[in-house]
Amino acid sequence: MKIYINDLEIEAIIGILECERVKKQKVVADIEIEYSYIKGCFLDYKKVSDIVSEMIIQNRYQILEDALIDITKKLKKTFSQIESLKIKLFKPDILKNCKVGVQLYKKF
Repeated sequence: MKIYINDLEIEAIIGILECERVKKQKVVADIEIEYSYIKGCFLDYKKVSDIVSEMIIQNRYQILEDALIDITKKLKKTFSQIESLKIKLFKPDILKNCKVGVQLYKKF
C-alpha cells in the first residue's frame, strides 16, 4: 500500500543565508510512503503531515538534507510498518526562475 501527501506547505525558518535565518519562507513537501497494510492498522495522513511540519518549524534547519534525515528517522520510529519512504523538500521562492529542493529515498 502507498500513501501520498503532495504540496504540503510549511512556513519556517530554514537555510544558511543570513536573510533566511530571520524571515520565514515557504517549504513544500511531497511525501510517498509504502507500508504493510494490515486491516485496521493504517498510516494517519494527518499525523504524518503534522510530524513533517512540526519538525521543520521547530528545528529551524540550516539545510534541507538534515531535515530529510531527521524526518525519515522520526516517521519510521512512529510508524514501524513503513517499508519505504520518499520525501522531497522544495524551497519554491528562493530563486526567481525555478523551484529548488532535495529528495531522500529510504528502503527499510
